[in-house]
Amino acid sequence: MSTLLMIDDDEELVDLMRDYLSSQGFDFHVALDGEAGLEALERVVPDLVILDVMLPGQDGFEICKGIRRKSRVPILMLTARGDELDRIVGLELGADDYLAKPFNPRELVARIKAILRRIAEPPPSQQIRRRQIGPLVIDEGTRTVTLSGEVVDLTTAEFDLLMVLAASAGRVLSRDQLMEKLHGSSWSYFDRSIDVHISRIRRKIEADPRRPTLLKTIRGVGYQLARPEE
Repeated sequence: MSTLLMIDDDEELVDLMRDYLSSQGFDFHVALDGEAGLEALERVVPDLVILDVMLPGQDGFEICKGIRRKSRVPILMLTARGDELDRIVGLELGADDYLAKPFNPRELVARIKAILRRIAEPPPSQQIRRRQIGPLVIDEGTRTVTLSGEVVDLTTAEFDLLMVLAASAGRVLSRDQLMEKLHGSSWSYFDRSIDVHISRIRRKIEADPRRPTLLKTIRGVGYQLARPEE
C-alpha cells in the first residue's frame, strides 16, 4: 500500500479524494495548509505528495521548495487554472508532474501510479544498470547519479530524462524523440517541460550551466549528452 500526503485547503475536494483514493488502495493523509504539510512530511513519510499551488499562507511553490530541502519524495502539483507559468515554475522548483483543476480522479490515480511505477520497477536484467559518461555515473538499479563521486540530487522526472539521454550518449535527440521515449514510461509532460528539466539538470551537473560541456543544446535539432571526447 502506497502512502499519499495531500496538501490542499479545499476540504470538499479533500473529502472526495480521501474516499476515492482510499478505495483505490492508497494510505491517504491530509494537511490543510503548507505548514501542516511540512510537519506531516516527517510524521507520515509519504511515497508521493499531492500539492496544491493555491494555499493559505505560504503558497504551494514555497512549500515545494521546503519539501525539496528535506526530501526527494515525488511531488504532483495541482494548479487551479492549468496556467502554463504555474506548471513551469512548479517543475523548476522540483515537482515531478502537474495536473490542472478541475480534474478527473481517474487521471489523478493514473498519474500517481505512473510516478510510483517509475520509482519502484527495477530495469530489466538485460539492460545496462550502470552507465558512465565522463565524470557522470548513472545507476539505473538504485536510481542514483554521481558526478566526480559526489551524489547529484535529482527529482524522479529529471532522473528519467537523464537516463534516456545517457542511453543515447553521443547522439542528438529531438524533443519529439525524448517525448516518445519518455511516454513509454507514462510521462505526461508537454514539450516546454523538457526545456525546464534540461535547465534544472544542467544546474546540477555542469560547472558552468551557461557553457555546458556534458548536456549540450544542438540548436534547431535537440539535446545531446556528450561523451568526453566530444
